[in-house]
Amino acid sequence: MPFFNNKETRLFFEDIGEGRPLLLLHGLTSNHQMFYREIGYLKDKFRIIALDSRGHGKSDRPAEFTLEDHIADTIALLDHLQLTSVYVLGVSMGSYIAQGVAIKQPGRVEKLILAATKSYGGQSSMAEMFDRYEERLEGMSIAEKLAMSSELIFHDQDAVNTWQKTIAKNSRMLNGDEQSAASAALRDFNFKNDLKLITAETLVISGKHDGLNPPEKGRETAVLIPNADYMEFQDSGHAPNVEQDRLFLGVIEKFLG
Repeated sequence: MPFFNNKETRLFFEDIGEGRPLLLLHGLTSNHQMFYREIGYLKDKFRIIALDSRGHGKSDRPAEFTLEDHIADTIALLDHLQLTSVYVLGVSMGSYIAQGVAIKQPGRVEKLILAATKSYGGQSSMAEMFDRYEERLEGMSIAEKLAMSSELIFHDQDAVNTWQKTIAKNSRMLNGDEQSAASAALRDFNFKNDLKLITAETLVISGKHDGLNPPEKGRETAVLIPNADYMEFQDSGHAPNVEQDRLFLGVIEKFLG
């Protein structure tokens, strides 16, 4: 299995297919397995490289790390594979990492897809969502809020449940401490002033019913990137790649050419 080290951290990645390299960056608490549909569909058209970010999947799980560590790990993977130019697709947390890479090394990212994204966050997206729906959640315990959160995050819950079960079958999921460390890494980031540095042709995709990273956050991100288009999936929440999977695959295949 392909592993590489960035300093003291051992990181896993999948490398499959031939053609233009397409780097896939997964969401919080997930791993490269979340892209099983994308990998299956695109591996005959692109060289797919799917990283397990630190703290996730088969990669090492340090007690503490930051979004900057995720960005540095991703750049280290490109160095390890000697890739000078790539396409990048990031979903949710992966889209934050993708923004950071495209800002730090703009010449290296030729095309960029940011799904279920935002460009800044003072606290976790879940905490922001609880604040956003404060009146609706008033009087609920934390357990009750968490139980209801899925309704606020996703639009097609059946599709998401099936997808999550498929990922869980093939993965070692995060325990409570690991989830806390992964969430803490995403606090207090802000790329708003630096998005103008991105030179990649960019597509931002949001789900209309996304209560975690609402569409206005995606639109704002697209406006701040010089060469970006915005698309809003009407029957999706926070997982447009799952809730409208055929549309998503068709859109990214056309965008990547």
